[in-house]
Amino acid sequence: MSELKSSPFLLYSDGKGNIFEDTTLYTTGRAGWDAYEVPVEDWILLPDGGSLYELPGRRGIGIDVITGEMRLCDKGWAVAAFIPPAHTGLFLAAYETAPDAPTLPLFCYTAVGWHNEQFFVPAVRIEQDIRQECAGFDPESIESGVEKFLKAYPHNRLVKHLADNCCLTYHCPAARNYFMGRWECPIPSSPACNANCIGCISFQPQEEEIVSTQDRLTFKPTAEEIVEFTVPHLESAPYPIVSFGQGCEGEPLLMWETIRESIIEIRKHTSKGSININTNGSKPAAVKALCEAGLNSIRVSLNSARKHIYEAYYRPNNYQFEDIVESLKVMRSYNGWASINYFVFPGMTDCEEEYEALRKLIIDTGLNMIQWRNFNIDPDWYMGKIGAYETGDLLGVKQLQELIHEEFPHVKFGYFNPSMERIRGNYEEDFAH
Repeated sequence: MSELKSSPFLLYSDGKGNIFEDTTLYTTGRAGWDAYEVPVEDWILLPDGGSLYELPGRRGIGIDVITGEMRLCDKGWAVAAFIPPAHTGLFLAAYETAPDAPTLPLFCYTAVGWHNEQFFVPAVRIEQDIRQECAGFDPESIESGVEKFLKAYPHNRLVKHLADNCCLTYHCPAARNYFMGRWECPIPSSPACNANCIGCISFQPQEEEIVSTQDRLTFKPTAEEIVEFTVPHLESAPYPIVSFGQGCEGEPLLMWETIRESIIEIRKHTSKGSININTNGSKPAAVKALCEAGLNSIRVSLNSARKHIYEAYYRPNNYQFEDIVESLKVMRSYNGWASINYFVFPGMTDCEEEYEALRKLIIDTGLNMIQWRNFNIDPDWYMGKIGAYETGDLLGVKQLQELIHEEFPHVKFGYFNPSMERIRGNYEEDFAH
């Protein structure tokens, strides 16, 4: 809980990497297109691993300490926070954008303020699992793990990709955990994709003004390469999971035959751990084939449970929103674990229309879990691209979560794919801690 009596002071940047507080203004939060006063109880200390961004060409919106009126801070550029995994932001940074302001890169932009020598953000910790905590990553262990695994698998292109690209270049938490021999092991699976997401982090068309933050896999892995490094991980890691498909690559279901072959082979060698796929859920027949081979869980990414909002963002090739719903149903029909990777955007995710669509999705699919992820995208750019100029009545992200939890107490909330121990045992206790 926060120790605040009022909202913290607004922050601004001088454009040279220095951040100051404006003690004449309290910080506001944005939902949709509008700025709001943030409830005092929604502020928490910026978690370890969080960082701050300057927002060029944007003036922060605050509440005047004396008059209580909203006004712009004209002392410098607006500031936002990145909040680390396991936390879900409740409000975006509120600002006014100048006509010539550059489009922001693909990060999340949570509101942030300053009080008593500390940074505060409006957020909740949605996940108790510590698997991506900053403090848990030991650089020496990671480096020695990389060295050890590259020696153990000298001809494995995937291990090399995970080492050089994911772990050492991008500092991907999942890849770092793999080289530390623990928890969830990523399996990049596909160089191609059948969606053209507006905010894709691994591929942006040249004419677009934003750049992708990661490079995709450049080859199609073989089942042998996959099996070689995943079986030992499942055998030896605590709470082991192997996950096909990551947010920084193509769509794994386009490689479903290779994945099916891998799953069959993995299960010949070990019955331990969980086999998961992170996917857009575009091919229900492929999901069915993978379930028959032994797939344990699926995580389908979506920005909205509403077809028109989903398709405006994903711009799917040869599939439609109904296919992702079907994929979740298929997973449940095999008694597997079905999650959604739900991109939380205050003002869109928590509008009443979206709430009704999410309820319907849960009822129709028998969903097990919602992973409440922060949406990494420039808010103005996103809403303009999908044509969301009216958002309707808003519930607030926190109230949305409370309503869903009340009506569907069996639907788990979190931020990461759960291990088999957590799925079959005690969800509240069986995880990295």
